Amino acid sequence: MNELADYLREALGDRLIEARLRFDELTLIVPPAEIAGVTTMLRDDPQTQFVNLVDICGVDYPERAERFEVVYHLLSPRQNQRIRIKLATGEDDPVPSICDVFPGADWFEREAYDLYGILFTGHPDLRRILTDYGFEGHPLRKDFPLTGFVEVHYDEVLKRVVYEPVELRQEFRNFDFLSPWEGPEYVLPGDEKSN
Repeated sequence: MNELADYLREALGDRLIEARLRFDELTLIVPPAEIAGVTTMLRDDPQTQFVNLVDICGVDYPERAERFEVVYHLLSPRQNQRIRIKLATGEDDPVPSICDVFPGADWFEREAYDLYGILFTGHPDLRRILTDYGFEGHPLRKDFPLTGFVEVHYDEVLKRVVYEPVELRQEFRNFDFLSPWEGPEYVLPGDEKSN
């Protein structure tokens, strides 16, 4: 993997922000504008031959200015190697689609759009696929509310799908995570480290 990392640093040049090797896994950090060119090079280069797109997923870091990371996993069956490519993007900053490079990216990009709200430019059909019609928000964002406002179920009497306000069968519990056993009034050795 060190040889591959060195080769990619040289071959990608300015298109690569960082190549890091951790836990015997190579991760490339690239600018969003370069993702199509980098994946094309990794697919077509005889030294790499990453011809299989395994997955595209999103990661949400709401405290960052560029809130989302888009993570691409590629496989080279001929080289028997895997690689990860990451890029950072903001909530309103679109990422170029790689559907022209890997047609299988279609579903993964739509999934990232639906669940995180990550926008992809040049995608042939960017619309929701996993959430219900009229669903508001993106459910895998860390700031998404724990309960929605509408629930859906099929009503046997009416013979149709019914939308109703959410009815919680049980109140949410607030856990204080304190020990149910009363402890001593003095500080035990080691407790000062927990603060």
